[in-house]
Amino acid sequence: MKLTVLGCYAATPRTMTNPTSQVLEINGHMFLIDAGEGTQVQLRKKKIKFQRIQHIFISHLHGDHFYGLIGLISTYMLLNRQTDLHVYGPKGIKEIILLQLRLSNSYTGYNLYFHELESKESEIVFEDEKVTVSTIPLDHRIYTNGYLFKSKPGLRKLKIGAVEDLKIDRCYYSKIKQGFDIELENGTLVKNKEITYDPDPIESYAFCSDTYYDESIVPQIKGVKVLYHESTFLESESHYTEKTKHCTAKQAASIAKLAEVQTLILGHYSTRYSDITRFKTEAEEIFKGTILNADDGKVFEL
Repeated sequence: MKLTVLGCYAATPRTMTNPTSQVLEINGHMFLIDAGEGTQVQLRKKKIKFQRIQHIFISHLHGDHFYGLIGLISTYMLLNRQTDLHVYGPKGIKEIILLQLRLSNSYTGYNLYFHELESKESEIVFEDEKVTVSTIPLDHRIYTNGYLFKSKPGLRKLKIGAVEDLKIDRCYYSKIKQGFDIELENGTLVKNKEITYDPDPIESYAFCSDTYYDESIVPQIKGVKVLYHESTFLESESHYTEKTKHCTAKQAASIAKLAEVQTLILGHYSTRYSDITRFKTEAEEIFKGTILNADDGKVFEL
């Protein structure tokens, strides 16, 4: 699992900071999460093969989270993209994008699918044999979802030496990897755990931006490996959180502690702050686990 932070600052872009956008690589997939202004430029700077992106997840329709989407869609058209592109986001995202394409007399030579979301309950929005993606309903000024990405359990791994010593025919390898016990020709039953190793652990990543402090999300993200949680303000500006429906670094840490996550990544900093190390310092007063500050261009090998 690998996370590339293309932008992690709130509100308006600056010459040295970018609004929210991330690329998550998990189980062979490359997912784009939010697409703030300048996303495709950041993709090029990080030398990401963005033609691999087939699924884009938009949290909400505030500009700093999706204004870069139409530019990316148009660039795909200019690059003669052929593969399908799926966009997941709040109801209205289809109308916004298609209006821009229509009024600019543009079109896509590839299939562009919109999956518009309205439910205020968590729902699975993408699933294949490797990964599931479900929404995390958030409390913001407009309809907003975070996203929970989870890899599916893989097959068990053969203990080749043990299997060969027992002279088990290769035709049974597939069933063994699926967890089945095996009966030998002499009638001996061999337990699966005697001839296999456990599969790789499940990877999980929860993206929560933007949101007011909301403990109702804790059961859904309980025990995730990595939580990215917005931390727009430091405690000195906590009085802004209710009006703006954002969080402080300490509040993000409280969610991480309650959810017993392994790693907390902070982001979505207000551009009023020049030193983002203070966010980590304040969060560590609450959550003693691994805390990392996101920053534009930062890559996390998770």
